Amino acid sequence: MSGTALAVLAALAGALLAGAGWLAGRWQARRGERAAGLGLGTPVERATFHTLHTASLAAPPLRAGLTEDAARKAARRLRSLLGTEALCLTDRESVLAWDGPGADHHGRGAMARVAVMLESGRSQSVRTGCERPDCPLKWAVVAPLTGEDGMLGALVAYGSRESAVLVRAATEVARWVSVQLELSELDRSRTRLMEAEIKALRAQISPHFIFNSLAAIASFVRTDPERARDLLLEFADFTRYSFRRHGEFTTLAEELRSIEQYLALAGARFGDRLKVTLQVAPEVLPVALPFLCLQPLVENAVKHGLEDSPEECRISITARDAGAEAVITVEDNGVGMDPAVLRRILAGELAGSSSGIGLPNIDERIRQVYGDAYGPVIETGVGAGLKVTVRIPKYRAGVHSSPPGPHPPRH
Repeated sequence: MSGTALAVLAALAGALLAGAGWLAGRWQARRGERAAGLGLGTPVERATFHTLHTASLAAPPLRAGLTEDAARKAARRLRSLLGTEALCLTDRESVLAWDGPGADHHGRGAMARVAVMLESGRSQSVRTGCERPDCPLKWAVVAPLTGEDGMLGALVAYGSRESAVLVRAATEVARWVSVQLELSELDRSRTRLMEAEIKALRAQISPHFIFNSLAAIASFVRTDPERARDLLLEFADFTRYSFRRHGEFTTLAEELRSIEQYLALAGARFGDRLKVTLQVAPEVLPVALPFLCLQPLVENAVKHGLEDSPEECRISITARDAGAEAVITVEDNGVGMDPAVLRRILAGELAGSSSGIGLPNIDERIRQVYGDAYGPVIETGVGAGLKVTVRIPKYRAGVHSSPPGPHPPRH
């Protein structure tokens, strides 16, 4: 179990220990004998269930970060979790959300207390000084919300009287909220990493391939204008897909369509020297997979089979159904490479080498999404071609393809 997961459990356990007794007393006072007759266990057991259930409802909004919308959605749940008269969530500058009475005359005072707490970095229990007889907010517990960059804001819980139990419970709940905020930062970091890897992979799309594709299209303008038109449309669709800005994942059908466009452009340049066999089981076409994780494998096959060899290049692409997985293979009969060199490429020791276009990037991205058990299997040897096999789970939590962007009509 990761350190982050342990931190979540520790924070939640602390909140349960501190909050269960607090909630048990309030629960029993509110429900009395009627609740005892429902057969839902002891007051502490009912309070524990209530705490877990409420925490599970508060967590999803917080995973979006400390924003006004997330704070608004979580504040009511957190107030219920603590059983306080009012509760607010703040950043370092302002109140993001307030649940309960007193926002009209306690809001400004809340930020003054948060500013004091930010200086000390510790939870504080203070008298509000409210003189309104109808206002129940007489004491406030101010607890820090922290993240990777230090203190992000505060959780302020209001009660009618001073309570050591509330101080401890509010502090533990604030720690649990902080863990959720740290997880949201990790999610954003992961997204930024994925985007950076895709940008790096796009940067490896050979500039000379783009130049040669346009040159091949130009060569048909006079001799075969209809083919030049079709190739130009293929080039436009290929570049649009490769440089799209939405989604980390795509479908196998979309990725294969991009591969077909790439091969059409390569075929315009190399003619009959390029032979392609494509075998795809229809049932695996909707499978979601990381964006641009197959096309570079085909580009690699073209490089080894055509650019590095004068012989005819045969590329075989297969995608078959294997129960819970789709198994995709890209194989060429090119020059291959020394397995020791391949290991150095995958280890990042030959990052500047063009011998394996995008292979380390693809290997890392697939392992990151599906785990080390799903790393590509690569078979090669000097003069023996290269075969890459990728297994993709048909269903994996968090892996959903984004709908393709709009395509202009072809005329």
